[in-house]
Parts: sequence; structure tokens; C-alpha cells
Amino acid sequence: MISILIIEPAITTIIPFSHTYGLCTSSSSSTTTWEGTRRKPRAEFQEEKARVLSASLRHVPRLGWTEEAMMAGSRDVGVSPSIVGSFSSKEAALVEHFMDECLQLLLDRVDSGLDLQNLIPSERISKLIRVRLEMQVPYMSKWPQALSIQAHPVNVPTSFKQRAMLVDEIWHSVGDGASDIDWYVKRTVLGGVYSTTEIYMPTDDSPENRDTWAFLDGRVKDAFDLKKSIQEAKYFAQDIGAGVGKSFQGLMNGVMQTMSTRGGGSSSAF
Repeated sequence: MISILIIEPAITTIIPFSHTYGLCTSSSSSTTTWEGTRRKPRAEFQEEKARVLSASLRHVPRLGWTEEAMMAGSRDVGVSPSIVGSFSSKEAALVEHFMDECLQLLLDRVDSGLDLQNLIPSERISKLIRVRLEMQVPYMSKWPQALSIQAHPVNVPTSFKQRAMLVDEIWHSVGDGASDIDWYVKRTVLGGVYSTTEIYMPTDDSPENRDTWAFLDGRVKDAFDLKKSIQEAKYFAQDIGAGVGKSFQGLMNGVMQTMSTRGGGSSSAF
């Protein structure tokens, strides 16, 4: 730390340089930001950012997954829009927050008694994926933008991690407790089912997304033919790989290539 020697009559005082100019040194327990002249504890600041993100979601249908939506959300909760500058990933942070909230809502639905007991495993999986994807319906016109944000190379690791958590929770909710190689196979296959349906959904203009749910049911039915599904999962990874990191259109092109080269029908595209 640099110090300044201030000499006054009969008084010699050493004043820390940082205090002289109103700066703050970093501390693991003290502060992360200033609002005016008041410092905020890290936990309080993180909670405030979470409130801003939650409030921002109501503006996404109009403004998209943008900084403008985040600034509007901050004003809704009485926080200066300048807080948006503290988000390192901004738009990606908004999409990731939405994904986390949707996962928690899905778990809450299961815990509160979502009726799965009278369904066979494939029907349980279809229902859980449908419940989760229905949460995106209010944002569907802007979802291609969200997928493009998630497909950016910087954001891909978090996007995959969030989907892996979702797939794992779905299998647990279905009652699957596999711990061997089947654990990886089942989650890879279900990840393909979920992602393909998610990408298909914005293209669906049928009433109440009926075509999407029929598409989903077909993918889940195929998924229970694991021998076929393992190969189809490889096809999916190969075809979609070229699109990841480019754009939503790249992802869509990969899906359409998968569907056309594997036969196109509801029993062959995965």
C-alpha cells in the first residue's frame, strides 16, 4: 500500500493512500461495489443482481435477451440501471438465470405432486420435458436469440452444464438410479431428445404447439430403443457440432440435416 506523509504543526500522521482518495481495498468479506458512498456486502449485491435478472424477464418478450431488458428490470426493482455494467456476460447472464429458474420451477412442480405415478417411464419423460419447455412459450418469439447466445463459444460450457443438470433431474424424477455406463448413455440420449425438441419448437406454428409435442413423443419413443438411440446420438452430435458456436440458424441447419439424412419421419430423426 502507498502511503502519504502529511506534516502539520506539531502533528505527523501517516494516512493510507487508498483512504485519502476514497478508494477501497479488496477484502473477501467486505465489499464488491459502491452505490454512491455506501459499500454493499457481496451477498447483498448478488441478491440484488438476482432480483434485477428476475424482473428483467418480463421485458424479454418485447426487448429480447438484451441489456435494454436488464435496465428495464433494474428500474422495476428500484435499482440504478448502471448495475447492468457489473454483469460480466450481460445477455448470457439473463438467459442462464432463466434456465436456472425454470429448473427450480420444474423441481417444485414435481415436489408439489406432478402426477407421474400412473404413467409409464416414456410418458413420464415426455411430460417432464413438455412441462419444462412450456415455460419457454411466453418467450418463444425471442428464443432463437437465446439459443444463439447459448451457442456462443464462451457460453457453451455453461449451456451444456445447465442442460446436463436438467436431464439428470428428469431421470431422477422418473425414478432412474442407474450408476453404470447406462447412466451416461441415458443422459446423452435424453439430452439429444430435449435439445432437438427445443430447437424444433420455435419453428412450430401449429395450435398450442401440437406438432412440437408430437415430435417430442416420437423422439422419446425412439429413445427407449437404446441400440438405435446410441447411434442416433452420435449422428446428432456430428450434425449439430458444426452449428454450435455459430448461430441459431447453424443449429437449425444441423437439426434439419439430421432429420433429412436419417429418413425425416418421426421415428428416425433424433
